[in-house]
Amino acid sequence: MNSTAATALAPPASAPATQSQTVMQILGAVAFAHLLNDLVQAMLPSIYPMLKAEFGLSFTQVGLITLTFQCTASLLQPWIGLYTDRRPMPYLLPAGMVSTFIGVLMMAVAHSFPALLVSAALIGVGSSTFHPEASRVARTASGGRFGFAQSLFQVGGNVGSALGPVLAAAIIIGRGQGNIGWVAVLVGVAFAVLVYVSRWHSAHLASLPRKKAVVAQSPLPKARVYAALGVLALLVFSKYIYMSSLSSYYTFYLIDKFGVSVSSAQMYLFLFLAAVAAGTFMGGPIGDRIGRKRVIWMSILGAAPFTLALPYVDLFWTAVLTVVIGFVISSAFSAIVVFAQELMPGKVGMVAGIFFGLMFGVSGIGAAAMGHLADVAGIAYVYKLCSYLPLLGILTVLLPHVEGQKR
Repeated sequence: MNSTAATALAPPASAPATQSQTVMQILGAVAFAHLLNDLVQAMLPSIYPMLKAEFGLSFTQVGLITLTFQCTASLLQPWIGLYTDRRPMPYLLPAGMVSTFIGVLMMAVAHSFPALLVSAALIGVGSSTFHPEASRVARTASGGRFGFAQSLFQVGGNVGSALGPVLAAAIIIGRGQGNIGWVAVLVGVAFAVLVYVSRWHSAHLASLPRKKAVVAQSPLPKARVYAALGVLALLVFSKYIYMSSLSSYYTFYLIDKFGVSVSSAQMYLFLFLAAVAAGTFMGGPIGDRIGRKRVIWMSILGAAPFTLALPYVDLFWTAVLTVVIGFVISSAFSAIVVFAQELMPGKVGMVAGIFFGLMFGVSGIGAAAMGHLADVAGIAYVYKLCSYLPLLGILTVLLPHVEGQKR
């Protein structure tokens, strides 16, 4: 972390460098900022039990905090991306981190439930600003390796999501609400990194030749593009509803079905999250090499045999299958985002905002719906029902061959 922070404070080049080392610096900085951003996001639900006890909140009020955060973190993203596609704003990235910084400090000193809602909303605004713009920078710095850049960017978020609960347990839980303020230090580091990134991106934009604006055209008719985007949205739905069933309820499933301890269940969850991070990183470069449509095929539909078998195996094979599922199914997201960006050239930010926003929204709604289903029918039934979701991967056959047409 120290070396990255030092890099963040180094002066950027006056013009965009074309050497791979400089490009990797930018990609690494954006991925690190993604780690810090998503770490803060993951910290929020981890401190709910503490906030519930200190403020005497009901479960409905806890749900409203989540709803407030999810709305600002997901619904704003496409609009921010659409606006900045038309009017680039390189310094929007650190500006969004200022919103997160204020939200974290406000949560550390809040004395009422409305103040908690406002602080959660501010953290969500920072996140909604970050994702479409950071995804755009990653693509700009990719040197044409779009899948690799998107995967590296996304895996930073995966690592941050995994570290969030660990950070909360280490510095906040059991130590009081005021300790939430320490998280602002990490947000400050992210701000410094993003200032460096924004200066590089601003120099890149300034160096581009000034010419009459040309509206980028998709290689397909509009109706075909919208139909393909609808298919991609359904694929994201199937992927993230299933992923939410594992990330939110896997430990409860293991405890309920196999009687394992809480600590053992957490270790199994860690294995799954590690597999997700590895799959996310590998999906993009593989898509660059063999084509993104093939990766989507193999990732979503390819996970179906393993998800269908999961509810019926013993503890050992449950662990094995969840690692395989995590690796295979997580490789699709980078490919989906890049595929959509190729369908709609010139709208990189809007596309990233739509799909990152859809990811947040689907995950939140899915977790709530499956929680209710588990209360009614049992946690084992949730996994039997969700095991069919990857079969929606068959819809990949409806996607056009954009890469082939471009070549």
